Amino acid sequence: MIEKKRIAILGAGPSGLAQLRAFEAARLQGVENLPEIVCYEKQNDIGGMWNYTWRTGLDKHGEPVHGSMYRYLWSNGPKECLEFADYSFEEHFGQPIPSYPPRAVLKDYIMGRINKQDIRKYIKFECPVRWVTFDDETQKFTVTVMNHKTEQQETEEFDYVVVATGHFSTPNMPYFEGLDQFPGRILHAHDFRDALEFEGRDILLVGSSYSAEDIATQCYKYGANSITISYRSKPLGFEWPEGIKEVPLLTHFDGNIAHFKDGTSEEFDAIILCTGYQFHFPFLEDRLRLQTHNCLYPENLYKGIFWQEHPQLIYLGMQDQYFTFNMFDAQAWLARDYMIDRFELPNEADRQSDMDQWQAKRQAAKTCYASIDFQASYVRDLVNLTDYPDFAVEKQAEILKEWQEDKKEDIMGFREKSYRSTQTNTLAPQLPKPWLEIKDDTLEYFLSLNFEPLKKEA
Repeated sequence: MIEKKRIAILGAGPSGLAQLRAFEAARLQGVENLPEIVCYEKQNDIGGMWNYTWRTGLDKHGEPVHGSMYRYLWSNGPKECLEFADYSFEEHFGQPIPSYPPRAVLKDYIMGRINKQDIRKYIKFECPVRWVTFDDETQKFTVTVMNHKTEQQETEEFDYVVVATGHFSTPNMPYFEGLDQFPGRILHAHDFRDALEFEGRDILLVGSSYSAEDIATQCYKYGANSITISYRSKPLGFEWPEGIKEVPLLTHFDGNIAHFKDGTSEEFDAIILCTGYQFHFPFLEDRLRLQTHNCLYPENLYKGIFWQEHPQLIYLGMQDQYFTFNMFDAQAWLARDYMIDRFELPNEADRQSDMDQWQAKRQAAKTCYASIDFQASYVRDLVNLTDYPDFAVEKQAEILKEWQEDKKEDIMGFREKSYRSTQTNTLAPQLPKPWLEIKDDTLEYFLSLNFEPLKKEA
């Protein structure tokens, strides 16, 4: 009797769920002798980052809070580029919805596909991973987790480990002179939960990426008195409304007064550090640990997935992301095919050659548009290697480029734009009123709105 392979999936967010669905798809195809799967999830439910919690710092078990989700988040990119290849928004909601839904609506969509399949049975909740090692002699991993439900540590052996824990949960926390004497509120974007906390206040955002852009617009929407964004190398460059401005790099604080590189200074009530995240895998022994920065193609991962030194170790979703859900699916399908012997990895030298070629392409992508095209070509490469449902990767890339232009045109109103689904060809309806005026972001309220169809040629 052939011994079944055993697979540990670490995390039940979008990437981990993609891996579980990939195996479920194979089971439904009638593939026999599939591996035994155990998925360990730190939280008490599936969803990863999409699980909103009021908690910051530590959870009820004393574990670091994973989520960076805040209460009033709306999608900051078109849903048409988040749409699953095998499950459309129209199928889920029974009607077309606008291109930029709020958090609760997106979470409902993600869960809708998952709830159609019985995959929760593979997941052990409230089980953070403590330590993972690899034995060169047995070619097996030893995984130790803390099961908070039984209050016992558990250790098991596996043939493969899939790291799907994400890389947007450990804050990068820079220090500025005088920060420790600042008398107001200081927090990282990871701990930002409710924009109403900053109503009527003067806030400083340090950083110039998506977090700063989105938190600035959220705080403006919910009544902050003024918002100043301090950038290190270049400003975001949008045409901000009165009340939002950009200034050069913060240099130091003197009490509640911030001083900037251009010699200006200003008083603030609160500071939000939008300074990014660290790749942090404290549960992996050193030789297994991915060490990289946020980029479109991390080094040492063949096809952006397989750890070069030990390909039985698989990382999902470790890229900087224009594409998200479908990219995670495409990665998971290829990882699954490798683990069930449908896809054979080339030798180490050929894997390195392939990685070198992708790295050269990544480094040549100097513009935003070129980066979108790079990631589209990467996703296309993955899709072509498996039976994952084909989808219009290239059309989605063009939508992402439109999105970039729409933000330049109107950073406070781009969420009122509409795009056409690459799955159903339906043009999204418009929001019934400006995004800035919609303060209730609940699923129930959003779906009660009267969405006006757009009459626009295909």
